[in-house]
Amino acid sequence: MLETILTQLRHELLTRAPLDTLPPGVWRRTGALNTWGTNAIEGNTLTRKDVERILLEGRSVSNRPLPDVLETIQHEQAFESLLRRRTDAIRLSSVLDLHNTVFRGIKPDAGRWRQVNVRIAGVRHVPPRMEKVVALMSEWEESYAKQDIEGVGMFPLGARMHFEFESIHPFSDGNGRVGRLLLNLHFLKHNWPPVHILPRDRSRYLRSLNAGHTGDLTGLEAFLTSAMGRSLLDLLDQVGTAEDELKPLRKIAARGPYSAKYLGLRAGQERLPAIKIAGDWNTSPRALHLYRQQVGRS
Repeated sequence: MLETILTQLRHELLTRAPLDTLPPGVWRRTGALNTWGTNAIEGNTLTRKDVERILLEGRSVSNRPLPDVLETIQHEQAFESLLRRRTDAIRLSSVLDLHNTVFRGIKPDAGRWRQVNVRIAGVRHVPPRMEKVVALMSEWEESYAKQDIEGVGMFPLGARMHFEFESIHPFSDGNGRVGRLLLNLHFLKHNWPPVHILPRDRSRYLRSLNAGHTGDLTGLEAFLTSAMGRSLLDLLDQVGTAEDELKPLRKIAARGPYSAKYLGLRAGQERLPAIKIAGDWNTSPRALHLYRQQVGRS
């Protein structure tokens, strides 16, 4: 995904609604989507409808494990806090507080660095021993701040900070969810919206993290730009103009020079920003216009 296209979509979004003035309903819906996705890829049993019932409708769900329900409510609280936290530097105290917010009353060591040595299922990389965690997390904090000041690109820096956090694996459990909250805090600090990592993304996301252990973070960067494209399209669809309304590619194609098949190919290649809804690619007239300007053929 070209960052220039994302930058222009972001400009349109911020023109319509700065992130901290998004309508409350839009932000709640964003939080519900983020909470469902990040928990679901870790095995939480609540469906998206369950999560929306709890977080958007304020209703209960039956026959679901209590820890899964608590994780949902408490993760949403942590996500909600990111807008407030984005004006401050990312500190180790913030990391511990996010972990405690999500897992208090669920995990006995919520908000504390791990006191055990761990392995990550299905991954050759072995996280550092427990006695090294605090020193390595201090280096992580300093490295992120230094690279941020130096102006390292937002997506490369986000990929690097997220990969390094997950490699250290500073908690006995819950590293993925806290790491993704920190990743979105990074984006919000730079005035970009949060990204959502959903169940269909799980295999690609984990592969890209694993590739980082060979020194290759390009896959993770590409994944993050694709996810950001989806977030921008989704938010613009809610707060933008008619040019931002998401439509199936067959409808978009009927009014332009491209066939639906061609647009589907480019969406699948992540050249055209698009979202899959009920199995069909959707994009907006604005996104297609930007694509034509920057990478499309006439």
